Parts: sequence; structure tokens; C-alpha cells
Amino acid sequence: MGTAVLPVTVVIACHSRDRLDKLLLAIDSVRAQEPPPTALVITVDHEHELYTELVERFPDLVVVENEYGPGASGNRNTGAAHAATPLVAFLDDDARARPGWLTHLVEPFADPDVVCTGGFVAPDWTTGEPSWFPEEFAWAVGASHRGLPTTRAAVRNVWSENMAVRRDAFAGIDGFRLEFGKVGAVSRPEDTDLCIRLGKTSPAAKIIFTPDAVVDHHVGPERARFRYFLRRSYLEGRGKVELARINEGGEHLGDERAYLTKTVPQGIVRYVGQAVRRRDRGQLRRAAALACGVLMAAVGGAVSVLVQVTSASRRSTR
Repeated sequence: MGTAVLPVTVVIACHSRDRLDKLLLAIDSVRAQEPPPTALVITVDHEHELYTELVERFPDLVVVENEYGPGASGNRNTGAAHAATPLVAFLDDDARARPGWLTHLVEPFADPDVVCTGGFVAPDWTTGEPSWFPEEFAWAVGASHRGLPTTRAAVRNVWSENMAVRRDAFAGIDGFRLEFGKVGAVSRPEDTDLCIRLGKTSPAAKIIFTPDAVVDHHVGPERARFRYFLRRSYLEGRGKVELARINEGGEHLGDERAYLTKTVPQGIVRYVGQAVRRRDRGQLRRAAALACGVLMAAVGGAVSVLVQVTSASRRSTR
């Protein structure tokens, strides 16, 4: 491969042969980048048959197996460990990078204080976006939500499906936290945790959101169901409470507070207003879904708090 604007290795983590068609599209989208990355690593999460097939299909790429326990965190860490470049970019196996993605993603690293960047994730709905789905909850299907910056800006965190890091900073904090991440259907904000820790690596450390680095993320029909939306909201609430615990307090949850006090109320007002002006019941359903999502996240958070209190009580009585 040639050389990108700055030397960078792209890591695509995969875990299931059922998504092979999407993985192939992801690989093609990276190979089509101009300039291309220095290297492309495919890392497979405990699916040996898929690993063997990829080794045979792509003899010119680095294909490795997850060296840790099952889960996205160890899988990505394995890929990063096989990078020899100063920068490592991550792309999910069900996402496709648009032209110019890699250039825009690595450009901010010209500033030596930048330790991490992330781009915009557009949802690629296979069955069409549900009429009830609120833009503010696009994160629930792995996409960028309404309320994010529209121009390049410093942020608390970006998302691992479209992210680049300085390899030395990443290795210095041992990468993604192995015991805190996505495993199967259980999702936790391991990328937010990573960014919080990267932000502590130096007083001047910056994390930059660059919306021109765009990927399209596959959203299958199962994620278009209201039941999935509620479950994902519940898990996010649980994950954010756990995030506060492992990072020693809730002072890192300022983004969540701003989201709840600004983004969500503005969304409800906007949807209700549009429903009245357009006589569109779909907008009322969006407002109701927004409220339900927040409620389920609150329930998830409350359950996590209860679990933590119960665990602490049991430890104190031993």
C-alpha cells in the first residue's frame, strides 16, 4: 500500500461470518482511500473459520485473531498491537468509509496535542428510517446524533467505529478496557471510557471531532424495532453509571447532563411544534420515543446504582 497524509494503520475488527459481505465492503472502502493507509489489519474475534477464510482471501493484508477474551475491546487492542505506525484508525466491519475519510481523520494530528480524532457516522437504514425514530437517539443505532458539532471541534469523546488514536498514547493506557466493552448483545461505552483516559494523558491532550471524516454504518431491520431501541437505551443508562464508577465519579458526565438538559428538551419541543404545524402524527411519535428512551436510560442507570450499592453492602458485611 502507499502512504496516507500521516503514516496510519487502519484496524477493522470483525466477529461473525454472517457479516462477511459487509466486512468486504468495509475493506474495499479503506483500500479506495486516496492516499491509502500505510497498512490494513483485520482482527477476528474468536471465529477461527472466518479467520482462516480471510487469511486465504487476503494474503496481502495482516489478518490476526483476538489475543484476549471475547469482545470488541480485546479485538481492537489486538489489531492496534500489530500496527507499526504512529497513528491507528478504527473502522467497524459493518461501516463503509466515504472518499476522503482517512485524510480528514488524520489531518488534526498535525497538532501534537491531539491524541484522538473521530468522524461523523451516517446511519444506513436497510429498511428505511422508522417514522418514530428521533435524531437525538441516533447513537442507539451506532450513528452520530443531533446536537453534535457541525464543524471540527474539541470534544470529550468520539466513537470507536470511526476513530483514530496516537499509538503511543493508546498503548500507554493499555488501550480499550478489556472488562468494559461490547460483548455479544451487551453494549457499554468503552469508546467514551477510552477517550476520557486519553484526555488525561497530558494537560494539553485534545480529542477532535471532525465531521468531514464520514462513514456509513449499516443499520439492519432488527435495530429498527422499538423493542431494540428501548433495550439499547436501557443498556446505555447502565453503562454510563458504570463509566462514572470506573472513572472515579460523575464529573466526566458533563456531556450527558448537557444532552439531558438541552438536546432532549429541544428535540421534544421541535417535534411537537412540527406535529402541530404539519399535522404530522409521526412527529408526536418521535417526541414520545425520545421521552421513552430517556426513561429507559434512567431505569438502566437506577439498576446499575442498585447493583453497586448491593455489592458494596455485601462486601462490608463479610
